[in-house]
Amino acid sequence: MNLNHLRVFASVASHRSFTRAARALHVSQPAVSKQLGDLEHDLGTTLVDRLPRGVRLTAAGEVLFAHAQRILQAEQAAETELRDLAELAGGRLSIGASTTLGSYFVPSVLGELHRTNPRVQLSLRIANTTAIQEAVLENRLDLGLTEGFVASPALSVETLAADELIAIAAPGHPVLARAPLPAVGLLSLPVLMREEGSGSRDVVEAALRELGLTVEPIMSLGSTEALKNAVLHGLGIAIVSRLTVEHELASGRLAELKLTDLQIRRDLHLVTLRGKRLSPAAGLFIELLHRRSRPEPAPVRGDGYAI
Repeated sequence: MNLNHLRVFASVASHRSFTRAARALHVSQPAVSKQLGDLEHDLGTTLVDRLPRGVRLTAAGEVLFAHAQRILQAEQAAETELRDLAELAGGRLSIGASTTLGSYFVPSVLGELHRTNPRVQLSLRIANTTAIQEAVLENRLDLGLTEGFVASPALSVETLAADELIAIAAPGHPVLARAPLPAVGLLSLPVLMREEGSGSRDVVEAALRELGLTVEPIMSLGSTEALKNAVLHGLGIAIVSRLTVEHELASGRLAELKLTDLQIRRDLHLVTLRGKRLSPAAGLFIELLHRRSRPEPAPVRGDGYAI
């Protein structure tokens, strides 16, 4: 069934007139008559009775008109949704982020996206790096933000920024009086780590292996907040992203434990399924990420100094 023929029929049925239907469709009356005739021929039935004063729907015409209205409404809805998606007036965006990025970096970017495009439905899943990368691979997330290593060649990877991991202790912990320490000193300390599968833990263990060290944690915890609280209560030492403890270090609630030979920097990654075509909403989110991770340089005055 030709959708244009159906549109012509629906107009004739609505106006009960070939002339008024032609005027509404901005075509000639003979064109309307021909297309309706073609539709009747294709269907093998008469849809309207031609009367001296307009038209009247046959029984078959009544049935088809009811279906035509639903079909054309669905067509209009599809066009509207696609237009809204292209213009970022609608659509959905599902993002996954590892714990550090999801808690301390992504929310502000999502907030900016929502303010400019409030009809885009946003969802954020926070989990460890392994879980997020698996969800992107299975196409359950549009894109992911993870730390540490990316193992699968099916993922397209872009480095957004670098992060520093530092050792922290509770203020007043005896080990602070002996700082700075060589990394081997961690072997005699109660060390706390994230759970296996965490990007943070993978990076820390890899950095220690390069020094020939293997540290067995006394406890594994499922979030950076849990690590921070455990350290705060004197349960041990932890190595965490500096990004996650900026406020605690500034307020004195936690202290940095300086290590002489262990400097850990890791890449923060944007991962997408290789070959997947991203939506306009995803493209805008990535653009906002770039602005946050690579801020524009400050404007410079004529004398060469930053304003």
